Amino acid sequence: MSWSPCPDPQLGNATSVDAVETLIVPRAVDLGEMTVRRALPSTKRQMVGPFIFFDQMGPAEFLTDQGIDVRPHPHINLATLTYLFEGQIHHRDSLGTDVAIEPGAVNWMRAGRGIVHSERTTTERKRTGQKLFGIQTWMALPEADEEGDPAFMHHGADALPIIDADGVRARLIAGSAFGASSPLQTSSETLYGDVQLAPGTAVPIDPTYEERALYTIEGTVEVAGDTFEPGQLLVLRPGDAITVRNPGSAGARFMLFGGAPMGGPRWIWWNFVSSRPERIEQAKEEWRRGRFDTVPGDEADFIPLPTGAREVQRAEGGVRYP
Repeated sequence: MSWSPCPDPQLGNATSVDAVETLIVPRAVDLGEMTVRRALPSTKRQMVGPFIFFDQMGPAEFLTDQGIDVRPHPHINLATLTYLFEGQIHHRDSLGTDVAIEPGAVNWMRAGRGIVHSERTTTERKRTGQKLFGIQTWMALPEADEEGDPAFMHHGADALPIIDADGVRARLIAGSAFGASSPLQTSSETLYGDVQLAPGTAVPIDPTYEERALYTIEGTVEVAGDTFEPGQLLVLRPGDAITVRNPGSAGARFMLFGGAPMGGPRWIWWNFVSSRPERIEQAKEEWRRGRFDTVPGDEADFIPLPTGAREVQRAEGGVRYP
């Protein structure tokens, strides 16, 4: 069951049968080290498939002695996936994972009943400076898996299928598309791909998954005669086979994502997502009392529970992310 409105086509109303069901322009969110563009959740849409949080990080350029410094913080009942186009992020978590997130690779962190992690720029990268550009997503977990064991899965860029033909180059991060399947094992039916189009080329998007969306990264794309610039989220009408074209003279790039809808709405507050608001209240108290596991090698630092934030709300009513 989808929890976003999908009205039936109306006779005489051309816009009601558009291939693009919803257009979302991300809002800017200042995280201190840099500003991100947040597309999900929004007042127009809570989720697309399991995707409940969609941030564009950068492009940003850090000079020497600069970088990101996200101290240890908790998650519950969700999975995270950070996908980079440029740069590097040092990930550590309470499972003992210590890995560099690099362009084209998959780093899937399933929080389950609870996990803590940090994301930082390494000392070596700070010495030289670096550019950082990527997408950070959160996926809601099915209710049956929300309280499962936390886990971390890594697949290097060379382990993911790449489709390269007729001016279309796509890297399949999750799910199946373009005749290929990703090795990533997700908790629910999930589609995620990084697609690049040479000038004048096109790619068909089959209606294999019930919910699908595009997020434009570079260049101009055309869908059903309408053109879209970078930094826009296009939710596609379910069941429609569409074609995405590049009408410009330069390359275009977009993220294709979606999957099966969740069985009900999700509640969100700070870094917590759950199908049960009372579970978020419990997680808040656990973090306040220091009952989460710590990150090996990063035990002395953490982000305190935000104070003065608004109460837990269903995410389609506006995200509560202090």
